[in-house]
Amino acid sequence: MFKRERLAFLLVLTMVAPGLVLAQPAPAVERPAVDRIRDEGMNRSQAMATMKYLSDVIGARLTNSPAQRRANAWTKEQLEKWGMKNAAIDPWGEFGKGWELKRFTASVDANGEFVAFRSYPKAWSPSTNGAITGDVVYVDATDEAGLEKYKGKLKGAIVFTAPERRVEPGFAPVATRTSDDELAKLDAAKPQDNVQQNRGRQGGGAGAGNQSFNQRKYRFYFEEGVAVLVEPSQGTDSGTIRVMGASPAPTAPVPGQSPFAGPRVYSKGAAPTIPQLVAETEQYNRVYRLLKQGIPVKMTVDLAVQFFEDDLQGYNTIAEIPGTDLADEVVMIGGHLDSWHAGNGSTDNGAGVTVTMEAMRILAATGLKPRRTIRIALWTGEEQGLLGARGYVAKNFARIGDGSDNAAFAAMAGGGRPALTKLPAYDKFAAYFNLDNGTGQIRGINMQGNEALRPIFRGWFEPFHDLGAKTVSINSVGGTDHLAFTAVGLPGFQFIQDPIEYFGRTWHTTQDVADRTIEEDLKRSAVIMATFAYNAAMSDEKMPRQQMAGGVASLIPGFDYRALNDEQAFAALGLGHQVCGYPVRPEELPNGFPSMFAVSTFFRDGAEATSGE
Repeated sequence: MFKRERLAFLLVLTMVAPGLVLAQPAPAVERPAVDRIRDEGMNRSQAMATMKYLSDVIGARLTNSPAQRRANAWTKEQLEKWGMKNAAIDPWGEFGKGWELKRFTASVDANGEFVAFRSYPKAWSPSTNGAITGDVVYVDATDEAGLEKYKGKLKGAIVFTAPERRVEPGFAPVATRTSDDELAKLDAAKPQDNVQQNRGRQGGGAGAGNQSFNQRKYRFYFEEGVAVLVEPSQGTDSGTIRVMGASPAPTAPVPGQSPFAGPRVYSKGAAPTIPQLVAETEQYNRVYRLLKQGIPVKMTVDLAVQFFEDDLQGYNTIAEIPGTDLADEVVMIGGHLDSWHAGNGSTDNGAGVTVTMEAMRILAATGLKPRRTIRIALWTGEEQGLLGARGYVAKNFARIGDGSDNAAFAAMAGGGRPALTKLPAYDKFAAYFNLDNGTGQIRGINMQGNEALRPIFRGWFEPFHDLGAKTVSINSVGGTDHLAFTAVGLPGFQFIQDPIEYFGRTWHTTQDVADRTIEEDLKRSAVIMATFAYNAAMSDEKMPRQQMAGGVASLIPGFDYRALNDEQAFAALGLGHQVCGYPVRPEELPNGFPSMFAVSTFFRDGAEATSGE
């Protein structure tokens, strides 16, 4: 079992043999070009204008929601206005239903006291069909016998799914920057510390039993006519609520099949589910304590939502600056345009969208002529499993096996590695640079295990040492869209950023708003992103690629790794958080599911991340 006390795990996906590629000398950096980029980005920035429009005007951008579609249209229009060519709203495959919150209120009546109950609905929850009032019940059941005690007693009830969650005083600062010592450790990491072998973990036993019981518990709630499910926010206190997607009605797993196969909560054919709320922890705890003292509590919930099924396709925004003599080769930069719905999607990932759009604007405004085409991609479906990026890669560059969930799952579970089907553009691809860790400025880059890149990246960072950006780490990191590229052997990279308040306050929460972004950080990151894209586009040779043992890296389609990280870190009780629409915990994964996590960072509350079995 992994230790799960406020930990941050990042997935190592590239199963590579170290030392396969010899280091190359660093190419010369065009300092006059870098100076022009820096001048434009620092003195005539439009980054905050982009951020504020995305956050304040468009707002939260849940995949396939009307707001996400407006964001696709607006980003395409802006990129065209700035001079980008071949701009498109590009379909990547079927996603499912859109969802939009229309109205929501919740209140409790405890011992004659009326209190507004601070909470937020999970995405893709159904409506309550008007205001409903029911008794609040905490279901204290850990086995089938415990459930039976509630049979016939839950119709119309508001069920609290977890016990009180302890709240600790927040003595450590929420917002921090990465220290020089921390950056030095990242820079000094060794390849043998980074490569994670595909070690099978033993599943079954208690884990399989927990999975089965949790599914039974959910079916029991549905069959008994529970009106609303409520859980406390996990990993955030002080009024912040972390909210993701609703859990679907579970179905029995098929032996040997990916646990993530079948309809998800947003799928067109998904079974009906129960309205689900996440509550401010302190509010939840008080109601729980009242119930434990035998004081009856009633709760009123009025939830109105709208589903959208007219177009089930998912769409990315794509645009580019055409190259010159190497125009058929491509350098890509990007971040995900979609977000969760409780905040405004400002740090996750309006910051990445802002920085990449601003980088493209800077390059166009300087009039520089890159040799290779520089292409921006603003992905959707990232929060549900890197779906937009994976769909784009499969359509344009390469796919693993037949592209199915089961093929990739079989590879992960030791059933052999499927073939990699390369498309013509595969060998014309140079690099992909991603930004998706909040508002914090770029401080370095992870090489994803490819030591040959160190002198190249060190040279590219040299003009930005005065900004505190110079760390080049061998580490492989997971959790976001660059993995769609590394999974098929293409060079994809995530920058190292200052954490600021990301995991402690803004990640997937009601506090993911523009007020929590930092203009200077966004400006600096855009300048660095533009420089990396330009340098990669101007180099005589494409960036060295790392060979992959067995032909492909391991990636389970449809798996939201960050949602799993959330499960790992916060271990919600009851239904807990969902993974890509599935009520799953790490210990509930099937037999043979590999141990695949390595430590790369830690939460900024004094608790260093560790892993073990």
